Amino acid sequence: MLSKNPKDSFVIMNEIVLPNDTNTFGNLMGGRLMYWMDIAASMVATEHSNLPCMTASVDNISFKTPVKLGNIVHIEARMTRAFNTSMEIRIQVWGQDNLEQYKYESNGAYFTFVALDQNNRPCKVPQLIPESEEEKADYVAALRRRQLRLILAGKMLPQDADELKALFLPLKEI
Repeated sequence: MLSKNPKDSFVIMNEIVLPNDTNTFGNLMGGRLMYWMDIAASMVATEHSNLPCMTASVDNISFKTPVKLGNIVHIEARMTRAFNTSMEIRIQVWGQDNLEQYKYESNGAYFTFVALDQNNRPCKVPQLIPESEEEKADYVAALRRRQLRLILAGKMLPQDADELKALFLPLKEI
Protein backbone atom coordinates (compact mmCIF):
# COMPACT_ATOMS: atom_id res chain seq x y z
CA MET A 1 0.00 0.00 0.00
CA LEU A 2 1.47 3.32 -1.07
CA SER A 3 1.99 6.23 1.30
CA LYS A 4 0.54 9.63 0.43
CA ASN A 5 1.23 13.27 1.26
CA PRO A 6 -1.34 15.71 2.67
CA LYS A 7 -1.30 17.67 -0.60
CA ASP A 8 -2.55 14.56 -2.45
CA SER A 9 -6.00 14.84 -0.85
CA PHE A 10 -6.21 18.54 0.13
CA VAL A 11 -9.67 20.03 -0.53
CA ILE A 12 -10.85 23.61 -0.84
CA MET A 13 -14.60 24.06 -0.90
CA ASN A 14 -16.54 27.31 -1.23
CA GLU A 15 -20.24 27.97 -0.69
CA ILE A 16 -22.29 31.15 -0.75
CA VAL A 17 -24.59 31.74 2.23
CA LEU A 18 -28.11 31.96 0.85
CA PRO A 19 -31.31 32.89 2.75
CA ASN A 20 -32.24 29.23 3.21
CA ASP A 21 -28.87 28.65 4.98
CA THR A 22 -29.40 31.30 7.68
CA ASN A 23 -31.05 31.64 11.06
CA THR A 24 -33.24 34.53 12.23
CA PHE A 25 -30.11 36.65 12.88
CA GLY A 26 -28.99 36.45 9.25
CA ASN A 27 -26.07 34.16 10.17
CA LEU A 28 -25.17 30.83 8.63
CA MET A 29 -26.79 28.05 10.65
CA GLY A 30 -24.29 25.88 12.52
CA GLY A 31 -25.86 22.68 11.26
CA ARG A 32 -25.49 23.77 7.65
CA LEU A 33 -21.82 24.62 8.23
CA MET A 34 -21.20 21.26 9.93
CA TYR A 35 -22.83 19.57 6.92
CA TRP A 36 -20.45 21.36 4.53
CA MET A 37 -17.46 20.59 6.77
CA ASP A 38 -18.43 16.90 6.81
CA ILE A 39 -18.62 16.86 3.01
CA ALA A 40 -15.15 18.43 2.69
CA ALA A 41 -13.68 15.98 5.21
CA SER A 42 -15.35 13.07 3.43
CA MET A 43 -13.76 14.10 0.13
CA VAL A 44 -10.31 14.16 1.78
CA ALA A 45 -10.77 10.75 3.42
CA THR A 46 -12.08 9.15 0.23
CA GLU A 47 -9.30 10.66 -1.88
CA HIS A 48 -6.63 9.49 0.57
CA SER A 49 -7.94 5.95 1.00
CA ASN A 50 -9.55 5.35 -2.41
CA LEU A 51 -12.34 3.70 -0.44
CA PRO A 52 -15.79 4.66 0.80
CA CYS A 53 -15.48 6.32 4.21
CA MET A 54 -17.78 7.30 7.03
CA THR A 55 -17.57 9.86 9.80
CA ALA A 56 -16.46 8.33 13.11
CA SER A 57 -16.13 11.47 15.25
CA VAL A 58 -15.93 15.25 15.24
CA ASP A 59 -13.90 17.17 17.80
CA ASN A 60 -15.09 20.39 19.36
CA ILE A 61 -16.45 22.67 16.70
CA SER A 62 -16.11 26.17 18.12
CA PHE A 63 -17.97 28.95 16.38
CA LYS A 64 -15.71 32.01 16.58
CA THR A 65 -17.24 34.44 14.11
CA PRO A 66 -20.60 34.07 12.36
CA VAL A 67 -20.76 34.02 8.59
CA LYS A 68 -23.39 36.43 7.32
CA LEU A 69 -26.00 36.09 4.60
CA GLY A 70 -24.41 36.73 1.20
CA ASN A 71 -20.87 36.00 2.38
CA ILE A 72 -18.73 33.16 1.05
CA VAL A 73 -17.81 30.20 3.24
CA HIS A 74 -14.27 29.03 2.48
CA ILE A 75 -13.46 25.54 3.82
CA GLU A 76 -10.01 23.95 3.73
CA ALA A 77 -9.73 20.27 4.62
CA ARG A 78 -6.40 18.50 5.04
CA MET A 79 -5.37 15.06 6.23
CA THR A 80 -3.29 15.28 9.42
CA ARG A 81 -2.64 11.59 10.05
CA ALA A 82 -3.68 8.13 8.94
CA PHE A 83 -3.78 5.41 11.55
CA ASN A 84 -4.69 1.79 10.80
CA THR A 85 -8.24 2.17 9.46
CA SER A 86 -9.00 5.72 10.57
CA MET A 87 -7.90 9.12 9.34
CA GLU A 88 -7.89 12.51 11.04
CA ILE A 89 -8.80 15.53 8.91
CA ARG A 90 -8.26 19.15 9.95
CA ILE A 91 -10.96 21.57 8.84
CA GLN A 92 -10.44 25.33 8.79
CA VAL A 93 -13.28 27.68 7.90
CA TRP A 94 -13.24 31.33 6.90
CA GLY A 95 -15.96 33.72 5.97
CA GLN A 96 -15.38 36.13 3.12
CA ASP A 97 -17.23 39.40 2.65
CA ASN A 98 -16.74 40.26 -1.01
CA LEU A 99 -18.50 43.63 -0.78
CA GLU A 100 -16.27 44.88 2.04
CA GLN A 101 -13.34 42.83 0.69
CA TYR A 102 -12.12 41.03 3.79
CA LYS A 103 -11.71 37.46 4.98
CA TYR A 104 -12.16 36.36 8.60
CA GLU A 105 -11.67 33.16 10.57
CA SER A 106 -14.96 31.47 11.39
CA ASN A 107 -14.10 28.13 12.99
CA GLY A 108 -12.30 24.82 12.76
CA ALA A 109 -12.47 21.21 13.89
CA TYR A 110 -10.93 17.78 13.52
CA PHE A 111 -12.97 15.03 11.89
CA THR A 112 -12.16 11.33 12.08
CA PHE A 113 -13.20 9.05 9.23
CA VAL A 114 -12.97 5.28 8.86
CA ALA A 115 -12.41 3.57 5.51
CA LEU A 116 -14.73 0.69 4.68
CA ASP A 117 -14.34 -2.37 2.47
CA GLN A 118 -17.01 -3.88 0.22
CA ASN A 119 -18.63 -5.50 3.30
CA ASN A 120 -18.73 -2.20 5.19
CA ARG A 121 -15.98 -3.36 7.55
CA PRO A 122 -13.09 -1.07 8.53
CA CYS A 123 -10.02 -1.61 6.37
CA LYS A 124 -6.43 -0.44 6.25
CA VAL A 125 -5.59 2.96 4.76
CA PRO A 126 -2.35 4.30 3.25
CA GLN A 127 0.04 5.97 5.66
CA LEU A 128 0.48 9.73 5.53
CA ILE A 129 3.88 11.31 5.02
CA PRO A 130 3.84 14.94 6.22
CA GLU A 131 6.16 17.36 4.40
CA SER A 132 5.94 20.91 5.78
CA GLU A 133 6.71 21.88 9.38
CA GLU A 134 3.00 22.59 9.99
CA GLU A 135 2.05 19.16 8.59
CA LYS A 136 4.67 17.48 10.79
CA ALA A 137 3.41 19.29 13.90
CA ASP A 138 -0.20 18.31 13.11
CA TYR A 139 0.92 14.72 12.48
CA VAL A 140 2.58 14.45 15.91
CA ALA A 141 -0.32 16.16 17.71
CA ALA A 142 -2.84 13.88 15.98
CA LEU A 143 -1.71 10.94 18.12
CA ARG A 144 -2.46 12.90 21.31
CA ARG A 145 -5.87 13.94 19.96
CA ARG A 146 -6.61 10.32 19.01
CA GLN A 147 -5.67 9.01 22.43
CA LEU A 148 -7.84 11.65 24.08
CA ARG A 149 -10.78 10.69 21.85
CA LEU A 150 -10.31 7.02 22.74
CA ILE A 151 -10.16 7.79 26.47
CA LEU A 152 -13.29 9.96 26.32
CA ALA A 153 -15.10 7.21 24.38
CA GLY A 154 -14.11 4.62 27.00
CA LYS A 155 -12.02 2.66 24.49
CA MET A 156 -8.65 3.36 26.16
CA LEU A 157 -7.56 3.65 29.76
CA PRO A 158 -5.70 6.85 30.67
CA GLN A 159 -2.70 4.85 31.89
CA ASP A 160 -2.40 3.27 28.43
CA ALA A 161 -2.21 6.63 26.64
CA ASP A 162 1.55 7.03 26.31
CA GLU A 163 1.24 10.47 24.74
CA LEU A 164 -1.14 11.76 27.43
CA LYS A 165 0.16 10.24 30.66
CA ALA A 166 1.37 13.59 31.96
CA LEU A 167 -2.19 14.94 31.76
CA PHE A 168 -3.84 12.06 33.65
CA LEU A 169 -1.37 10.59 36.10
CA PRO A 170 0.59 12.12 38.99
CA LEU A 171 4.22 12.85 38.09
CA LYS A 172 5.55 10.03 40.27
CA GLU A 173 3.60 7.42 38.24
CA ILE A 174 4.99 8.43 34.86
